[in-house]
Amino acid sequence: MTQGEKADLFRHQHASSKPLLLPNPWDAGTAKILAALGFEALTTTSAGLAWTLGRTDGTRSVTRDEALANAKSIVDAVSLPVAADLENGYGDDPQTVAETIGLAAKAGLVGASIEDATGDPHHRIYDFDAAVERVAAAARAARSLPFSFMLVARAENHIQGIDDLDDTVRRLQAYEGAGADVLYAPLLPNVEAIKRVCAAVNKPVNVLAAGPVLSMSVGELAALGVSRVSVGSGFSRVAFSSFIGAAREVLEAGRFDSIRSSKTFQEISALIAG
Repeated sequence: MTQGEKADLFRHQHASSKPLLLPNPWDAGTAKILAALGFEALTTTSAGLAWTLGRTDGTRSVTRDEALANAKSIVDAVSLPVAADLENGYGDDPQTVAETIGLAAKAGLVGASIEDATGDPHHRIYDFDAAVERVAAAARAARSLPFSFMLVARAENHIQGIDDLDDTVRRLQAYEGAGADVLYAPLLPNVEAIKRVCAAVNKPVNVLAAGPVLSMSVGELAALGVSRVSVGSGFSRVAFSSFIGAAREVLEAGRFDSIRSSKTFQEISALIAG
């Protein structure tokens, strides 16, 4: 498919009666495995990428060039629509955010998320007006592209430890008005909060497979009005957890049970080969 065809497919996937399951690969290999397993679209994970580079997430330790190079490697590895976690757009000012959207499109992406977290521990969330203008700039850049580009606007209050659902709803409504195609508030605290967010906006709502969502089914999320579910760092945490467990088993117990029970070389190679 051409990039435009992938973009049209990606937008159509958001209109389904069932939530779009959007996993987060952190490199080309994991992207190919997810595609082989049957997922219909992908989006990147800033945490997974940071960890593979030996860095921490949420500290702006990964540059825009590095993130987009990683995204392009995933785009090139699969034939699916691919979006990206572009953190805060890699700059405070709206112009930089708009430029990042343009560069994302050049990397082959058909969607991206922009968050309102600053990366500054002393001022964790952009002020309301500045946050809305950043989304508006990203939306204008997306609309200027020759194909449909799905812009996700993220309200980061809850994942930043700010328990203010009223402000989260206010921000998501403003981001919708500014041109966002999908609204996303990671780590909403409970079912009622998810229901309220879905009812408060008219665009598709993404939820993160974390917190209360982990005890819910996709069907239950659909009943609340959720249109899309992403796993964020979830799959990468599973992979790193298994790696740590196997390494400790060798080091501390002198045993290789985890390796013995793992997928075989041939099984993993077959998935990556497609």
